[in-house]
Amino acid sequence: MKYTSQMVAKPYFIAAIGLFVGQILFGIIMGLQYVIGDFLFPEIPFNVARMVHTNLLIVWLLFGFMGASYYLVPEEAETELHSPILAKLMFWIFLIAGAATILGYLLVPYATLAEITMNDLLPTMGREFLEQPTITKIGIVIVALAFLFNIGMTILKGRKTVINLVLLIGLVGLAVFFLFAFYNPDNIVLDKMFWWFVVHLWVEGVWELILGSLLAFVLIKTTGVDREVIEKWLYVIIAMALITGLIGTGHHFFWIGTPGYWQWWGSIFSAMEPIPFFMMTVFAFNMVNKRRREHPNQPAVLWALGTGVMAFLGAGVWGFLHTLSPVNYYTHGTQITAAHGHMAFYGAYVMIVLAIISYAMPMLNGRKAANSAKSQIVEMWSFWLMTISMVFITLFLTGAGILQVYLQRMSDNPLPFMVVQDKIELFYWLREGAGVVFLIGLIVYIASFFIGKDEAEPNEA
Repeated sequence: MKYTSQMVAKPYFIAAIGLFVGQILFGIIMGLQYVIGDFLFPEIPFNVARMVHTNLLIVWLLFGFMGASYYLVPEEAETELHSPILAKLMFWIFLIAGAATILGYLLVPYATLAEITMNDLLPTMGREFLEQPTITKIGIVIVALAFLFNIGMTILKGRKTVINLVLLIGLVGLAVFFLFAFYNPDNIVLDKMFWWFVVHLWVEGVWELILGSLLAFVLIKTTGVDREVIEKWLYVIIAMALITGLIGTGHHFFWIGTPGYWQWWGSIFSAMEPIPFFMMTVFAFNMVNKRRREHPNQPAVLWALGTGVMAFLGAGVWGFLHTLSPVNYYTHGTQITAAHGHMAFYGAYVMIVLAIISYAMPMLNGRKAANSAKSQIVEMWSFWLMTISMVFITLFLTGAGILQVYLQRMSDNPLPFMVVQDKIELFYWLREGAGVVFLIGLIVYIASFFIGKDEAEPNEA
């Protein structure tokens, strides 16, 4: 760690992992509710568990992105963070607002929550992933603006690199596209169209820029490959990500009442969306193969390589499986969508945040470059437990989805939705088992930072 203000990242990383644990716990609760319908009812109804699960995912990843930025930008810009005090203040505002919102979901009926937070003045609630009360959304905007100001001023006064400029573009895009969460038209077609401007243009647009810059940073630090080589790769990857991702939004417009040409635009550009993810995989392995040194922090390298592979499989391959409109006609809204969503989020965003935490945390804890050998072995176990269990979660959901599509939408005598749910129950039980293994992997990941604390770190080769 070169700059004292990089310490600001530490509470962001700790909060991110804490909220990640909460997200997985609610995922397991939901998984059980699929097979035991009245589990924890009426205390935690399924719709509330789902809200908490998805909202925690978004919030903890945002904490991770912010922490990563506060760690990365001073080092790239070669200057101290513009205002560590502002960063700390925004941390507490964001954490308290996030915790209050989750408690609101759990303790107050949603309609009452809307009434209490005066949603009628500026109605924004009630939409999937954007269920936050309007007051929370305004808080998110304030935190995002303060964060962008802090990061922007730091870059402005310091060295400008491809990595911190690409990161800044991604972060500005994240903030700008979130503003569509405040646009809530009465026309349901318009509503769904602009709703995707937040959800899709985040995860298949500007978040990919954040992913690319974080991956490039970790690879520069752990491989010693020339910055120029990595930056050229980054330019090509983000160009492809934006070209395919922005127009690829059309794959959400197939069946919501928009003009038919979206079936062509959406299908063609969505079919190209796996390309930047494939390039990211090749990029990661290329850089590690060309490395000039063996970095002592091997788990960080493993997470970086895993990001490329799992992002390509989850976002690329599983995304392509059901993105063409003639296929999507049958698969839309089935468990195949859930299979893609789980592996894509894990591969692209969860793994890169864990990679940057894995790289930075030893130094934030006062070490030179890495945790002890014993700690690293435990962390690599956590990598394999989480990654393999996520592969199985995806495969089980894919099996459930294929059977669901056939029984519900393609067979000669299509069956009702709930009858089909009973018939695919085995897949849900298997998915639940894999989810428990994933939670164990996450606990092992956290434990790795406390194991071998007093032992020396391996030397750099």
